Amino acid sequence: MVNEYIMYCDESEAKGRYYSNFYGGALVRSKDLKLATSFLKQKKSELNLYGEIKWSKVTSIYCGKYIKLMNSFFDLIEKDMIKVRMMFTQNIYEASNLTPYHREHEYFLLYYQFVKNSFGWRYSNETSQPIGLRIYFDKLPNTREKAEQFKSFIRGLSKNPEFIKSRIFIRDDAIAEVTSHDHVILQCLDVVLGAIHFRLNDKHKEISIETGIRAKRTIAKEALYKHINKRICFMHPNFNIGLTTGRNDNLKNAWCHSYRHRLFVPKDKKIDLGKAKNKGKKKQKNPASAMSFDVAHVERETSQ
Repeated sequence: MVNEYIMYCDESEAKGRYYSNFYGGALVRSKDLKLATSFLKQKKSELNLYGEIKWSKVTSIYCGKYIKLMNSFFDLIEKDMIKVRMMFTQNIYEASNLTPYHREHEYFLLYYQFVKNSFGWRYSNETSQPIGLRIYFDKLPNTREKAEQFKSFIRGLSKNPEFIKSRIFIRDDAIAEVTSHDHVILQCLDVVLGAIHFRLNDKHKEISIETGIRAKRTIAKEALYKHINKRICFMHPNFNIGLTTGRNDNLKNAWCHSYRHRLFVPKDKKIDLGKAKNKGKKKQKNPASAMSFDVAHVERETSQ
């Protein structure tokens, strides 16, 4: 019986050329944690990858090994032993009427939304038994005061109506900052998150100023991204990495899907097409699939 969900959370670069504010989460049920962790550690050992796995470490020499490790990671995702979620913003959408508080706490306000909404918690527990949620954040890059305030807001989700209805609770000691070096699932998440950030911001097109051609590392990262995208498309044919993943007319797929993306769009916004990839287009291909949210709501909710 599942009595706890373990959620690993990571974030990537705050600002990108076209897309920004990248957050990623990998969730595993307590009954699967040992098997999933052992499986990935064993694969790392077979590949002689004894150090920490990170997107920033991808090179032409290690690309093949990273591809094999990602195969193992996505094997677990396809079996639904691990669920993965990505959330990001698109630079063409600029939030309007932001207060100084919103701007100062943007990182944590968005992170809060990611934890609260990205996994479809309302559909996650069809039993009559309560399920605990344990959350491991990769080291939070901010002041201790802000980080502790953020974690207190996350603990407060236990009082959220959706969490209460779904019998999902978060104990006071169930939230921690960890070092990714000690958690192989978090390491694999970092690679996938980095790959999505890399491709959405067209980093695969970067040319070396010195040589006038793409660097070997850039080419290797593109090859790894393409393989990751191939594994995603096996689960979601014709997957568009820059849009919110559709639910196929089934709201429960917010939870049931083992892999999903979410494009976060402020409800109160202005559009700057000068920041779009294809500036000649008047609008995004499918704006209706983007998830909207009133950022002011976070401040009201977390202050209760």
